[in-house]
Amino acid sequence: MSPDLKPGIAFEWTYVVPERSTVPQLYHDTAFCRDMPDVLATGYMVGLMELACTNGIMPYVDWPREQSVGVHVNFSHLAATPPGMSLQIRGKVTAVEGRRVKFWVEAWDGVDKITEGEHERMIILPEKFNARLDEKKARASAVA
Repeated sequence: MSPDLKPGIAFEWTYVVPERSTVPQLYHDTAFCRDMPDVLATGYMVGLMELACTNGIMPYVDWPREQSVGVHVNFSHLAATPPGMSLQIRGKVTAVEGRRVKFWVEAWDGVDKITEGEHERMIILPEKFNARLDEKKARASAVA
């Protein structure tokens, strides 16, 4: 992780809302969701905010040797967005505490502000992370 990764780093990311991101499409295997409004699902929106933060710190990590994983989200979903609209996502790094990176993120769909909130990511070494994951899978299969 670069020592240049510091609070105040700002970033922007644009993303077009795909059909697959709506509540009925994302949760097509859940009967009551198929009748819900055809708008950006909150779960997908949160994932987009995570991706924007990941993209925002890419110049400061030694990809792919270093990566980041989300560890905390706190977003408000303020307005509905139909598929096809373009999101403008803006964020900034608010704190760097060891391997933990904190963000403030907001997004607009061209008409409304659709979300704002906080996110935290941990910088990881995939080799170590995957080794722990393999151990967990082995423990899980032993109990099954």
